[in-house]
Amino acid sequence: MQICIVALGKIGLPLAVQFAQRGHEVIGADVDRRVVDLVNRGEVPFPGEAELDSRLREVVESKRLTATLDTTEAVSRSEAVVVVVPLLVDAAGTPDFRAMDAATDAIAKGLRPGTLVSYETTLPVHTTRERFTPRLAEVSGLRPGQDLFVCHSPERVFSGRIFADLRRYPKLVGGIDPESARRAVELYEAVLEFDERPDLDRPNGVWDLGSAEAAELAKLAETTYRDVNIALANEFARFADRVGIDVHAVIEASNSQPYSHVHSPGIAVGGHCIPVYPRFYLSGDPEARIPAVAREVNEGMPAYAVDALADAVGGLNGLRVVVLGLAYRGGVKETAFSGAMPVVEHLRRRGAVVTVHDPLYTDQEIRSYGFEPHQLGQGCDAAILQADHAEYLTLGADALPGVRALVDGRHVVDPRPWSAAGVEVITLGAGGRWRSDEP
Repeated sequence: MQICIVALGKIGLPLAVQFAQRGHEVIGADVDRRVVDLVNRGEVPFPGEAELDSRLREVVESKRLTATLDTTEAVSRSEAVVVVVPLLVDAAGTPDFRAMDAATDAIAKGLRPGTLVSYETTLPVHTTRERFTPRLAEVSGLRPGQDLFVCHSPERVFSGRIFADLRRYPKLVGGIDPESARRAVELYEAVLEFDERPDLDRPNGVWDLGSAEAAELAKLAETTYRDVNIALANEFARFADRVGIDVHAVIEASNSQPYSHVHSPGIAVGGHCIPVYPRFYLSGDPEARIPAVAREVNEGMPAYAVDALADAVGGLNGLRVVVLGLAYRGGVKETAFSGAMPVVEHLRRRGAVVTVHDPLYTDQEIRSYGFEPHQLGQGCDAAILQADHAEYLTLGADALPGVRALVDGRHVVDPRPWSAAGVEVITLGAGGRWRSDEP
């Protein structure tokens, strides 16, 4: 089968490689010349994805995967098109469809009769049917359900483990009509392999949810549920801090029940998914109340962390404060909706002199975000651990000379050696602080 993948980012490129490894001829289209050139050389344009380096080299060398800047031409040679263009959003999570609309127009200009177009980008409900399908039909002159077939199939993978997740989780599809759904099932059964999952009610594989809208809602439901769960954990953490209880131990005990799954609290929920997709859901269901409150709670955690630090040191004006972690989570070089941004903003409002450290970013990259980089070994008065990078798990007070207090926003630091060095450690949700005179 000839398949076009539109957008070779952190989701699209692994998909292209997976499809090519299943023996299909894959053309990857992207608007970034650097990405296209690197892919055609068999080089990964971003770090951190397990197995991608070797898999990419294999399919490029075997000529099963090529990359191009010309989306329309690539589509014209394809039987199926998979769209993974990011849906850009503003700071409030409001969708900006310009990139998706431009990609849809470019795809439409190259469509042949009988082509399947699958949108994997997470979308507000009704977008596939009511926004993109009419545009594909208008520009191409094809007729939906007759010689143009469209589906939604949300990506359900986690950066860093995409190939494993493609095998582990059922592939959800929903067509704009039965024939579109049938072709979507046929496509994904041809390009994916699935692990045995005896824990599921039906065999793991491609699941037709019955409509594009159901497939759109499935992804929004997953991410909104997680956002609400995390917000509840953050509420527990705030209460636990007030009454002197370690909520992390409570959550661990609660999750020992098979029907319980409570997320851990955290300084912020970042990335392209959880801060954004509940907003997509709310845009289609303005009467929903719980997701809106959950967003408010989670967006308030950076300020809560800064407040905790200020309380510990008696004010932040003029203090040198290091934010540990620019990325939104450990091990991923990505800053989308990272908690570092609001943490720095709140620190600066209180008069702190802020620097930022992240083992995945160069000083120049950190400066490009408007932050002053920090080198471990330089002095500071206080620190906030924002991202749970592996490098921070064994970080000691000697790496931050002069540090008086550390807010651990991810529950990853062993407070005892810090306490022994005279540093006050505030672990959010731990119900208190570790001091040098405590065991």
